[in-house]
Amino acid sequence: MKMQLRVTYNDGSGADVQVAAPDLVAFEREFDRSVARFESEVKFTDLVWLAWHRLNRDGSAGEFDAWLNNVDGIEVTDVGEPAPLDKTAPTST
Repeated sequence: MKMQLRVTYNDGSGADVQVAAPDLVAFEREFDRSVARFESEVKFTDLVWLAWHRLNRDGSAGEFDAWLNNVDGIEVTDVGEPAPLDKTAPTST
């Protein structure tokens, strides 16, 4: 599962962020919640944290609260296909 997020900063600039497996696993470890529940129970904080974690992996975000003070909004722009293990396997006849 991949997720594309658009971060908009207070100064009007933005960043497109592709959240991937390392970010999703870190989220589950940090919050003890499954990302599989995002379809029914996603919080704004979840999206912000995922965007921050992805940007922080390449060194462009810094400390969470300091980065968050510059964020105006987050939107989901794309949710990729589920990972192969998430798909229902076809049945044989």
